Amino acid sequence: MAKTSESGAFVEKFILPPTSSSQQLPLSGLTFAVKDIFDVDGYVTGFGNPDWKGTHSAATLTAPAVLDVLEGGATCVGKTIMDEMAYCINGENIHYGTPTNPCAPDRVPGGSSSGSAVAVGAGLVDFSLGSDTGGSVRVPASYCGILGFRPSHDAISTSGVIPMAQSFDTVGWFARDPAVLNRVGRVLLHLPNVNPVRPSQIFIPEDCFSLSSIPSARTTGVLIKSMEKLFGGSILKHVNLGDYVKEKVPSSHHFLAKGNEHAYNIPSLAALSSSMRLLQRYEFKKNHAEWITTVNPNLGPRLSERIWDAVRSPEENTGVYRSVQTELRAALTDLLKASLFFLQFQVIHQSYKWIWPRSKCFVLELSACYPLPEYPDSVR
Repeated sequence: MAKTSESGAFVEKFILPPTSSSQQLPLSGLTFAVKDIFDVDGYVTGFGNPDWKGTHSAATLTAPAVLDVLEGGATCVGKTIMDEMAYCINGENIHYGTPTNPCAPDRVPGGSSSGSAVAVGAGLVDFSLGSDTGGSVRVPASYCGILGFRPSHDAISTSGVIPMAQSFDTVGWFARDPAVLNRVGRVLLHLPNVNPVRPSQIFIPEDCFSLSSIPSARTTGVLIKSMEKLFGGSILKHVNLGDYVKEKVPSSHHFLAKGNEHAYNIPSLAALSSSMRLLQRYEFKKNHAEWITTVNPNLGPRLSERIWDAVRSPEENTGVYRSVQTELRAALTDLLKASLFFLQFQVIHQSYKWIWPRSKCFVLELSACYPLPEYPDSVR
């Protein structure tokens, strides 16, 4: 089915009513959309590409994450456009069109959960579901000026979600209203209503904030004032995250000499990003190389080269990638303990203009560091 004209967000519209007519459910009266990477019983999951849709059958089961919000009382109104095979973060799609960024119509909406972010930002739904592997919820939330949440890895079932790279794939969600974001999260995470935990320390990674061209009065200054008002100034701690990672994650040094100096001003974090992308490429190839080489799908010109590079990449020893993951998890666990940690910038620049002919299929963003089970990310 061709996409609808509503901001170009939807690839297919339909109505799935909540599984109960009770008005006492936490999401009663809310509407939502799902990224076209989630299975919905009776519909073909398109994965952002017409050839994928044409070579796969309709799903016979609905993804548990979708079922959870339906059981929570929400109504699904359709599936949203995404980057082809979730392998880009701009939010563009040559086949179905690029959803219109409601905040900046001349700029890309961010991806790969582009349509889900646009549907929320344009007020077409109350919330939406997306997936996040290397920033695919956090980046479009930032670009579209809405709330996005990537929970801890494996906190929400990814069953019924087409895999991109399982070491990083995570179900996330978008909303305009923080109260709605909270309600949806409690349903998806199966959380009771509990009082917020007061942090013992709040770390502010000054080196990460320094990457942005936005004046500190609008970034760290706002954070510091807010945290001081909520918790007092004594728990605020400043840290150089790059130096800490360099010391505590020695396996990442293997990736320091791979051209990372062109992407970041923090080499140790660039090394984490490089390691993450290589493991992501390896897992993407394992998941989809057979289909790609058999079907030879029609891929957008900005994606075709990257996807075929992944498919043709040599077999790799993933042991060093796993070592980076293990060391980083241990390092951050030791640093944070019961603390609250701010790493605010998921992107360090505004979104690209969509008419820019040479836009790259990745952004220079801190969210590309390894997603860790213990630490969720949110964006405003």
